[in-house]
Amino acid sequence: MAQTDVLLTKQPAPQTVPACEMPRKVYDVARNTGAYTSSGLATAGFHSAKYLVDEWFQNCYARYHRAFADRDQSERQRHESQQLAAETEALAWRTQEDSTRKVGARLQDMHGWKSELQHEVSELDAETDLLLAQKQRLERALDATAVPFSIATDNLQCRERRQHPDLVRDHVEMELLKETELIRNIQELLKRTIMQAVNQIRLNREHKETCEMDWSDKVEAYNIDQTCAHYHNQSTEVQFYPHSAKLEESASTPETWARFTQENLYRAERERLASVNLRVLIDCILRDTAEDLRLQCDAVNLVFGRRCEELEDACQKLENHLHKTLREITDQEHNVAALKEAIKDKEAPLKVAQTRLYNRSHRPNVELCRDAAQFRLVSEVEELNMSLAALKEKLLEAEQSLCNLEDTRMDLEKDLAVKTNSLFIDRQKCMTHRARYPTILQLAGYQ
Repeated sequence: MAQTDVLLTKQPAPQTVPACEMPRKVYDVARNTGAYTSSGLATAGFHSAKYLVDEWFQNCYARYHRAFADRDQSERQRHESQQLAAETEALAWRTQEDSTRKVGARLQDMHGWKSELQHEVSELDAETDLLLAQKQRLERALDATAVPFSIATDNLQCRERRQHPDLVRDHVEMELLKETELIRNIQELLKRTIMQAVNQIRLNREHKETCEMDWSDKVEAYNIDQTCAHYHNQSTEVQFYPHSAKLEESASTPETWARFTQENLYRAERERLASVNLRVLIDCILRDTAEDLRLQCDAVNLVFGRRCEELEDACQKLENHLHKTLREITDQEHNVAALKEAIKDKEAPLKVAQTRLYNRSHRPNVELCRDAAQFRLVSEVEELNMSLAALKEKLLEAEQSLCNLEDTRMDLEKDLAVKTNSLFIDRQKCMTHRARYPTILQLAGYQ
């Protein structure tokens, strides 16, 4: 039997170090081998393994000590278990409260980012609608430029039908060529701006979609975290998930998570500001192009008006000259007739004078005298011949003048017809067609 080296007479003092399992000590028990033992020859026939009284007491004390040690160890373990349970319960409560608080803070962060994303999506959506309206203005303005271009080209083609010598490259034609060139440049500018607006709209929609996807992910995560924040120890929906504490390799960090949304918001805001600047640029382009077209239209109309005034003045002067020429032709015709009548009137006196000279040339002998009558008849014939020659020369001059007047009349009538045709083309064809020129509101894309 095991025995202790020291007998305990009082309760041991409580230990200050944690109790632990100690190795058992093997005790050597004295056997009855001596003169006063029970295992000699004199005890032959009795039990061979009897203990002494001291051994009995030692054994009892050992039992007492062991029972006390086991109870003390059990009490310490029970106390430690209760303390550990309380500590783990408090730790679990604090940990759960901290987790709930952190989930709540995460919910606030997500709500803030979600609100900013939602606001940016709304802003991008509104900005895209405004840019679409500006794009429609550009398209309407581009369609409206087809009418001025058609008017300008039609004016140029109509003025090609002018006749010589009015087929000149005047200020009207130069202004019309400037107008067609201006319209072509404006059309190219509007087409490039439309393509720029289309690309900007595409970028707006792409970044809006990116923000919407980020917002959708945050809404889903927000709902999940909100559900998690409502869980408590009495919840019936909770259960064990042994492998849920394992972190995913693809999981983001708070820094990368926040930076991802910040970059999405930054890019979206950058494109939105670019869209705003593009709308301002489109508004300036439409305003400037409409003003340029209307100014050029007014300039063309002004030179058209001046050209029509010049043609009217030329026509009026031609008509005046034609009227005077016709009157002069009439007078010249009367003059020719008078000259012919005068020449005819000189024939009778010439016949009389020549007959007298002829008859007096038959006077006999000395009677054929060159008397004063003879000289006067001869001078009369010479004077009549000179008068006839002068009249005939003047008749030729009058007839030539009459031919010149007729040619001038034909030229005046032809020139008057040419200028009347030019005036008809400029006023009735061109300026009437230009009355269909679009208004500044149509050229600016508002109508």
